[in-house]
Amino acid sequence: MSKQDLLSIVPLFILTSAAILILFSIAVKRNHKVIYGITTLSLLADIIFLAVAEGPATWTVEPLFIFDGFGKFNLGLILVTALAVTMLSYAYFEQREERKEEYYILLILATLGAGTLAISKHFISLFLGLEILSVSLYSMIAYLRKRERSDEGGIKYLIIAAFSSAFMLFGMALIYYTSGSMEFGAIGAYLSSLPELPIIMMAGFGFVVVGIGFKLGIVPFHMWTADVYEGAPLPVTSFIATVSKGGVVALLVRFYSQVNGYQYNSLVVIFTVLVIASMLVGNFLALRQHNVKRLLAYSSISHLGYILVAFIAGGSLGKEAVSFYLVAYFITTVGSFGILTYLSDKDRDAEWLDDFKGLFWKRPWTATSFSAMLLSLAGIPLTAGFVGKFYIVAAGVKGNTWLLVIMLVLNSAIGLFYYIRIIAIMCEKQGATDANPSTLRPSIYLISGFSVAVLTVALLWVGTFPEGLIGLIRSLLSP
Repeated sequence: MSKQDLLSIVPLFILTSAAILILFSIAVKRNHKVIYGITTLSLLADIIFLAVAEGPATWTVEPLFIFDGFGKFNLGLILVTALAVTMLSYAYFEQREERKEEYYILLILATLGAGTLAISKHFISLFLGLEILSVSLYSMIAYLRKRERSDEGGIKYLIIAAFSSAFMLFGMALIYYTSGSMEFGAIGAYLSSLPELPIIMMAGFGFVVVGIGFKLGIVPFHMWTADVYEGAPLPVTSFIATVSKGGVVALLVRFYSQVNGYQYNSLVVIFTVLVIASMLVGNFLALRQHNVKRLLAYSSISHLGYILVAFIAGGSLGKEAVSFYLVAYFITTVGSFGILTYLSDKDRDAEWLDDFKGLFWKRPWTATSFSAMLLSLAGIPLTAGFVGKFYIVAAGVKGNTWLLVIMLVLNSAIGLFYYIRIIAIMCEKQGATDANPSTLRPSIYLISGFSVAVLTVALLWVGTFPEGLIGLIRSLLSP
């Protein structure tokens, strides 16, 4: 292994070392503040190293990893989002009786798994990253064992993740049997020499799509999403909705482009049906919800459908649109769940619509931040969500995927209803309640409040001045 190989995998090494250090620290003495500090500093160090490290624009660590602009961008996005989730986790877990320290080991390992997916170019690294991510999430979802629905959510995710892994493994086996390789580029080179897609290879791709569909929670593989979102602790829910799905999206874009899946109409048709179904089912199920966690769960299904519109459109603009929308979606989703975390107390999460009645009159700044997040999810101008959807529409128009563009616009109009409904409830004067927990010291609460404020500013900044982020994405993704 060369010096550049070692430097390339330093971000993964930092995460692994952090998990081991936390484990040893817990063995010596349990201290929530110390473990939280180690986690935060480790993620900060990883982000700084990724930002300042110099090296070739593209570097491969054979045969598993590729460190190109797309991989570095998604790895950086995963690390920054994991840091935001960590900032929101401290106050939330500080007021709970369960032992808190092991949670941060799981968070670091899940981040490691998602980061591995973002830079994978081989089935071995893909499966390793996927299993590290999934096994960590099993425990994170069911971490608060005394809570109602927590064990249920963990068991459901365990069963569904096991099924999805089995589908993916069988699909990989069929692809390897046909092509004789497990590396994405070699599989693409083999397929380019064939006049058409072999039946066994088509079946292999189908099983892989099923496995990825389960991980993303798109229709018809979405049955676990709402129950897991509702049962998991709120910081874990925000992690599942962003980091875990972001890693899988990055993997899907790389795999599909390297095997040149755009040339096969059958695959394009399959993804088109899945995308339309995800947008429609996600939005219509969200309309029926009175639990905000379940509402955001079904909303996330529709947003994955929006992202896949740009994925199907393909080309450089499609990849840029996917990257930009992931940033906007991550900011908005972590911010939304962060506000729910901020409003929760030691007995239960703030998750029902009635919990937000009159919030504008009790906590105007919190309600304003939540409104900004919801309007961004709806795609209202001057928010990051609007620019992201505009980017996706532009990619869809350029790729001539007019049906998907029309469905995106119609579903965005449907989604506007249930987002506005939450804002209207917050504006009600009758039944206003103080949803803010009073059992924590202000210094502890300041961390969560600061995190939410930063996310709100980032949301409005990206929505108002998107040129900087667009320029960064183009510079990283340009060949």
